[in-house]
Amino acid sequence: MSTIIRKIWDRHIVAERPDGMCLLYIDRHLVHEVTSPQAFEGMRQAGRKVRRPFSLLAVPDHNVPTSADRLTRIEDPDSRIQIETLRENALAAGITLFDMDDIRQGIVHVTGPENGLILPGVTAVCGDSHTSTLGAFGAVAFGIGTSEVEHALATQTLWQTRPREMRINVTGMLGAGVSAKDVILAIIAKIGSGGGSGYAIEYTGEAIRRMSMEERLTVCNMTIEGGGRFGMVAPDETTFSYLSGRPAAPGASQWESAVADWKTLVSDPGTSYDREVSIDASRIVPQVTWGTSPEDALPVTGVVPDPAEQPDPRVRERMERAMRYMDLRPGMRLTDIPVDKVFIGSCTNARIEDLRLAAKVAAGRKVADGVTAMVVPGSGLVKQQAEAEGLDRIFLEAGFQWRLPGCSMCLGMNPDRLKPGERCASTSNRNYEGRQGPGGRTHLMSPMMAVAAAVAGKISDVREVL
Repeated sequence: MSTIIRKIWDRHIVAERPDGMCLLYIDRHLVHEVTSPQAFEGMRQAGRKVRRPFSLLAVPDHNVPTSADRLTRIEDPDSRIQIETLRENALAAGITLFDMDDIRQGIVHVTGPENGLILPGVTAVCGDSHTSTLGAFGAVAFGIGTSEVEHALATQTLWQTRPREMRINVTGMLGAGVSAKDVILAIIAKIGSGGGSGYAIEYTGEAIRRMSMEERLTVCNMTIEGGGRFGMVAPDETTFSYLSGRPAAPGASQWESAVADWKTLVSDPGTSYDREVSIDASRIVPQVTWGTSPEDALPVTGVVPDPAEQPDPRVRERMERAMRYMDLRPGMRLTDIPVDKVFIGSCTNARIEDLRLAAKVAAGRKVADGVTAMVVPGSGLVKQQAEAEGLDRIFLEAGFQWRLPGCSMCLGMNPDRLKPGERCASTSNRNYEGRQGPGGRTHLMSPMMAVAAAVAGKISDVREVL
């Protein structure tokens, strides 16, 4: 008996050492402008070439401005150089490039899946920790460092330690106003930011099976915030339906045999895991973070906790520091916390379904006075589809800015960032000190919750807004 994790891992072992280290074959490699320049330079200095260019996709995303004039104006010189260098490296190596003027350009973890590049059973890497997103297809997908990017470019392999295995079983059904983002925040709050350390996590249960591919991508995306090496959902009819007809997915002549193989990628009944966790979806309510770690997630109906009630001095000290940074006090109702900015986007929540949910709340409402709110689609294709459905008009009429695709305000590496002291309701994945800009304060939540905050001017329960 075996888990899906072991099945895929074992398929890709080229060599295994006595100490358990495995040389894995890598099927897909995604690159962006931040972690790849040093790797390509190392290749040049060593006289090496990219081993398998057709297995790669290059996309600028982290440093990309989301304003209308971005093709002619990138003010930050380092960002401009990194984007230009990615272009030069990709073209020289024969790697497919979704450049800034390409409708397919966007966040790397959005563009790869929507073009059918990530399939069940593959191994996929990228120089970005949120590569775990791609495990939603039943793939072994993980982030790597710059030296590993170079190794993968040159050899199409990587040395990796076999992970321990965890199953997180999400039983029952979600209630109204509760989304996949709330599920993963509730999971991280339960296991802690280090609860998945060293584990590959398989998500199972009725609530997961009922999720669309885009919802599963959200859950797997934030596996890293729970400490996991990567997350995964076994492929099923939802997966196959999503992939059918995608540009890089198997064509008609190969489709039936591909699906037949993918159907074998499930954990065998009765197989054992190193750790199991269960959570009841029906008990999850909309979540919001109060501190500087995703594990600081609470029901929106809750209050800021009191560090004095925490017996562990290290945890107490961390909570006190987070409270000072976030400028909050114990016992303060989460729904009393005002916001200055609202960001809907990122590799966690910038797909078409995320925008549809956000637009449902925004329709007929207005962004509160004094609040700056923006919506940043995850790719040009998402933007195009949203505009065809009229979602952009809903956002613009409500007072949101409608931007071009990119990582945007998820992180402070481009013009979209917080000023010191500004507080943001964000659909992104990280809320550590300075993540969205030096001194910026981040509250993580779902797209629906972010719109509710924009309309009310403070953190709000979307169920009441609706």
